This record gives sequence, C-alpha cells and structure tokens, in this order.
Amino acid sequence: MNDTQRAIEHCYAKGWTDGLPVVPCDAEALEVVLARVDRDPGEVLFEMPQINRAVTVRLAAVNAVMAGCLPEYFPVLVAAWDSLREEGYAGKGIWQSTTGTASLLLVNGPVRTQLGVNCAGNLFGPGFRANATIGRAVRLTAINALGLRPHELDQATQGTPAKYTACIGENEEESPWAPLHVDHGLAPEDSAVTAMTMRSTLHIEARHTGVPEQLLTDVAGSLARTGALLHQTVSACVVLGPEHAHLLADAGWSKRDVSRFLHEQSFVPREVLDRAGKGAVSAKSHWRVARDHPDAVVDAGPDPARDGISAMTSPEAVLVVVAGASNSGVSAIVETFGPRGGRPAVTRIAGV
Repeated sequence: MNDTQRAIEHCYAKGWTDGLPVVPCDAEALEVVLARVDRDPGEVLFEMPQINRAVTVRLAAVNAVMAGCLPEYFPVLVAAWDSLREEGYAGKGIWQSTTGTASLLLVNGPVRTQLGVNCAGNLFGPGFRANATIGRAVRLTAINALGLRPHELDQATQGTPAKYTACIGENEEESPWAPLHVDHGLAPEDSAVTAMTMRSTLHIEARHTGVPEQLLTDVAGSLARTGALLHQTVSACVVLGPEHAHLLADAGWSKRDVSRFLHEQSFVPREVLDRAGKGAVSAKSHWRVARDHPDAVVDAGPDPARDGISAMTSPEAVLVVVAGASNSGVSAIVETFGPRGGRPAVTRIAGV
C-alpha cells in the first residue's frame, strides 16, 4: 500500500468520509483553496447551536479538498454556505431529522460555464466534476464539522441519494424566461447560488400534449399526491425541461402564471385526504392525521365552496426553474422545505 492509499484508509478509519474515498488534504492544498476567497479562515459560515457545532471557512475548505473540488470551486461553495444559513432550515436541525433531507444547490450566472457546471442532460446524475464535488463538499462538511453521521446525529429513516451530492445549474441558454437570480434582483452577469432543503426528486413524463393546461395539470397531480409531506406549509421547486418551458412560454405563460396555476390545481379534496387517513391536522404536531385522531382539527381549505386543502402553501411556494436537455418531454419536481412564500436564498458569488 502506497502513501496515498494509506492516507485514504486513514480517513476511512477516522470516519471522515461519506462512504466514498476522499482526497487527503495537506497544508499546501488547503492554503491554495483558502486563497480563492477574501474571508477569514476562522469566520463562521454556518452553525447549529443546538449541538454547539459550526462550519468555519477553514473547515469548509478542508472538506472541499476532500470532496475533490478544484480550488476555483471554493467561492461557489462559500456562497452556498451563506445561502444555507439564510435559508435557515438546516440550521434548525432538519438535517438531523427522520425525514431524511439534503441540500440542493442551484447555480446561476456566468460561473456555470466558467466551471463546467452541468445545466443540461443528466442534470441530477453523474459525470460532471463541478456538480458532483461542490454538492458533495456540503455533505462531507456536515459529517466532519457538524457530526451528522448516519446512525448518530443523522437520524434519517431512509434518507435520499441527494445526501451524497445535489448541485445543478439552471439552463439559462435554453430557457424562454429570465433566470432565477435575475428574478430576484441580481444582474444577468452576476453569478449566484440558491440553497434549498430537499427530500426527493420526482420525474414528470409528459410527452403526450401540447396544451399548457394539460401539461401543468399533470405536474399539479404529482405535487398534490397524498404521500407527500402534506404539512401546513409545503413547497416545491419545479424544474421544467426546456421543451416544457418553451411549450408554456410560446402559449404566453410566464413563470408567475405557472406557479399560480400549480398552486390552484394542487387542491386535494377532503374525501381523498380521508381515504389516506389525512383528513385533519394534529393540534400538537401540525402533521396531517385522521379525523378520529385524539388531537385532530379539521382545517379549513382555501376555497369555502370546496372541502379540501391546497398541497402547495401559495403561488410563491412553487419555485420554477428551467434545466435539463431539450431531447424529450421530461421535467421534475423537487420536494422542498422552502421557500414557503418569501424570497428564496439567492446568494451572489463573490470574486468570480
């Protein structure tokens, strides 16, 4: 066994990996990465006060090296931690939850092409170093700096593959609309990261129609499934493939129109909720329960004329982005914990 192999095995023995081999980080590699940002190495980027642990710039850099990031990726990763802090859910302990969440990083702006961030085909899959290692660095840092190891502080019942890595770019070049970061006040020439807390992705196969309402009714039906986390505040990031986005835009639909329609059509009738044992809400936990549950409260829906609820909290809780390849009628829903109506955590990347 050579020195490199011994170093990798040492990391395994110490529990410093996500199950895959890591790149050993020495002092020289660390300094090269730290030099990419104008931030104090001791600055706290993110903290979880409930477990008295935090992520500093230095710890983020060490784990970036271990994840396989190139030094030029580090400004993106620092902005990602800034965005995660602003988004807020991870810091409140949701990464420790049995629900099994992960972070999704959405990258916008010129940095995508500069670093080779995949925005097109196989968007959620392997094959692109920037996507794989930037996303992986967040989870490695959660393990090594925050102690969020499975069967220990990470109590996910089943988890999600996104716990390894989940970083995508918006396909701005093939989108008919302005990109996410421009929607929220940044200039097109700015680069940005938006962090979201996610559970899973659900693909929408819709090659059967050219009618916008039919396409979006298909999407809404998936948003409103009773097996989703139907809490009092529920949201999603709808990742439209370019073909679906152009179908909608060519018919005069804006992203706001899409969000509004999906919110309206995510209505779940009470009888459907009752069949799934989710016809009421617990007064204590606010999770959906059966009407005969001791804590049950039958909640009012958005429309007095119809008995039921909207699966999506509001139009603003349905974030619409465009990504993937223009080679079939496929889009995806990312089940998220935020945003729930406020501005998403769009964070400008400094120094790129």
